Amino acid sequence: MTRVRVRGIYATALTARLLDAGHEVVDASPPIRRRFDAEFPKEPPDVRIATSSDRQGVGASGDPDAVDAVRALLTDAGRDALAWPDPTPPGAVLDGEVTETLGGGAVVDLRAGDGRADGDGGDAAGTPPWGAEGYLPYGDVDARVETGDSVRVQVRESAAPWTDRRPELAGELRVGGDLVALEPGSGTRVDVRDDEAARELSGMIDLLGLEPPAGWRAVWRPPSVDADTAALTAGLDAAVDAAEELCATVGPADGESDGGADGEGGLGVLDDRSRLRDAPIAAPNVGVWAWFGRESRFGLDDARRTATATMPGHHRVKAGSADASAGVDLAEALCDPDPEAEFPFAVVTDAFGPREGDALRIDHGKPDGRLITLGEGTVTGVDPDGTVTVEREMTGGGTYDGLGVAREAGDVAETSLKEGRWWYPTTYWGRDGTVRGTYVNVCTPVEVFPDAARYVDLHVDVVKRPDGTVERVDDDVLDESVAGGDTPEPLAEKARSVASALENAL
Repeated sequence: MTRVRVRGIYATALTARLLDAGHEVVDASPPIRRRFDAEFPKEPPDVRIATSSDRQGVGASGDPDAVDAVRALLTDAGRDALAWPDPTPPGAVLDGEVTETLGGGAVVDLRAGDGRADGDGGDAAGTPPWGAEGYLPYGDVDARVETGDSVRVQVRESAAPWTDRRPELAGELRVGGDLVALEPGSGTRVDVRDDEAARELSGMIDLLGLEPPAGWRAVWRPPSVDADTAALTAGLDAAVDAAEELCATVGPADGESDGGADGEGGLGVLDDRSRLRDAPIAAPNVGVWAWFGRESRFGLDDARRTATATMPGHHRVKAGSADASAGVDLAEALCDPDPEAEFPFAVVTDAFGPREGDALRIDHGKPDGRLITLGEGTVTGVDPDGTVTVEREMTGGGTYDGLGVAREAGDVAETSLKEGRWWYPTTYWGRDGTVRGTYVNVCTPVEVFPDAARYVDLHVDVVKRPDGTVERVDDDVLDESVAGGDTPEPLAEKARSVASALENAL
């Protein structure tokens, strides 16, 4: 049984699925306790699950075996749920080099070695190579940081691979969980605003009879105010074990102002480039990022509905924007939604967009976790059936992918995006009104959010050239993606089926 802490817009659905699978949910939020009418223990979790910053999916991090145990539960939400290992899980200690200094911090090229066994940058499970850019705020490192400096850092907060955010780094070690953490220093620090509670917690170390490792101090976090003694003891025990394990790998927490550069394993700015390593110095946790597509969000609606009233498209709407998320909460609080009703696309777009005349991005996801923005166009039509038409004016130069037709300045690309469809066409028009070709992209079900249409490209596509010839392209790319572990076979089978139907229809 795995102990899991869940937060974010998918918390109720995932709590229901975790409990059904025999896992234990711990440190549940007040809404979760009310919806399940249960008391959840305040114990240190084996895995933490939280919604990504853009609400498109979740990140899970923790004990390697425990993360493995919940990964399948996340990807089983639907055919269009995809997951990728996190190259920078919270708590990992990595070497890197400063490549750029910004106003508030530095960009760090993390020197994690390629974790793939076959030496070609990937293994059969589709594991990405270690290595990513991170962001190191100046306030989180003692020494002055300049471009070209070699640094040893710890990941404070990771970032989903499909976002443009960088993982946040720090130049000082910290271990522990939501109740108590350990950091280099002496004494005890209480990170709560309640003075009475702070005084009580400040003496808790002595009361519990636990001693942090030499050079470390306890930091009591806000949730510790409501925790009982057993939970505080368990949290501190877990933090002490983690600190001792990290010390054995990285070195002692000496608290020196230079980040420990004179002692083996210290963090911060390094004085010797030869100390840089080609692998994580320490990775006490592993992580995984799971992206949910439209089919998966509706599957999560079904799971949530077992615990509380849930409108059709609950997670689909919440994933669109913070305002839309608040609107869902209000609607469900005011009325009991009909679970058999259709997804109210017209109502949602009228309230939150996109509307005619709005700018809309086309966010083109890839099965390996990357996100490519194909451009931003103008919405020229919104149909109640879920179809949104977008036009983009093209620049000259090159040819249209798959069509072999020259791209000329003034050409217009007209894209028809229908909510929930496994494909969408883009027709290219010359300035004289002639059709220059149509490219039909096969993808996971399209979702039209207020500021972007979102899907994951499934590689295989169908093109119709100006002379009327139809060709199916990139089957080999899809096959390679399946072999590389990026595209699950059931998803690939659906893509091939859709491509065959389109080929016959065109």
